[in-house]
Amino acid sequence: MSLTQNSEPEIFGEPAGADAATLTVVGRGSPVVFLHGWGLTPRVYGRSLSMLAQQGHRVVTPTLPGFGGTPDHPPEARTFAGYAAWLGRFLDDAGISEPITLIGHSFGGGVAIQTAHDLPERVTRLVLVNSVGGGAWSSDGWGIRPIGERPLWDWGASALGEALSIRTIAHTTASLVNGFLPNTLRDPGAVWRTAHLARRADLRHELGVLADRGLPVSLVWGRGDRTIPLASFESMRKALRNPPVLTVSGGHGWLIHDPTSFADTVRRALRSP
Repeated sequence: MSLTQNSEPEIFGEPAGADAATLTVVGRGSPVVFLHGWGLTPRVYGRSLSMLAQQGHRVVTPTLPGFGGTPDHPPEARTFAGYAAWLGRFLDDAGISEPITLIGHSFGGGVAIQTAHDLPERVTRLVLVNSVGGGAWSSDGWGIRPIGERPLWDWGASALGEALSIRTIAHTTASLVNGFLPNTLRDPGAVWRTAHLARRADLRHELGVLADRGLPVSLVWGRGDRTIPLASFESMRKALRNPPVLTVSGGHGWLIHDPTSFADTVRRALRSP
């Protein structure tokens, strides 16, 4: 495992070796672990995480298995439970023993939910940003249907539409070049296996357990998100029995191209009950 640390709010890290996971640490203070979205790496979120570190947090950003050079899981561990177990080992190796605030975006939100469910002693608060895990989806003319029935083409078209949004094309193109495209070229099988896991994610049971335990969970959602539609977001809110909710303008990747809004939204989420 590679570990670099600095008190300055910059994003940096050493390349991962064949048997290592990349760990990037910025800032000092209480530990906040950020889990990136599908097909991306922590570096794509650099500006946003820098601003979060400026608020007095030690931001830890692992690169999840199958992305950015971190080896993929063996077949039997390619589940959200497998990712949660991996994250627990990762925290041990990184020397993080205190309970953490866990922030997950998109696919990373699904990993965060499962981790909080499976390793309750390790997570003190959860912030889910445009997260997978809802049990429903909707598309024009389809109505609300179970998430397991969502076709791959619909999920893929939504994700592509987000990436090619005219409003964010300049920054998102750079993100694709620095994140998604290298991941796809490095290990296309891992990228598409996790896409299948993400598009069918139904973690309502786990969310209900977290609500029963009284874990503080905040939902953050971009109102223009086409990858995580309103029906999926609402099913998560229902499973959590009306948690604190913060909505922002923008699509699925709003936090990448609006770091100021992201830092402010997380600050408000961390102050929620």
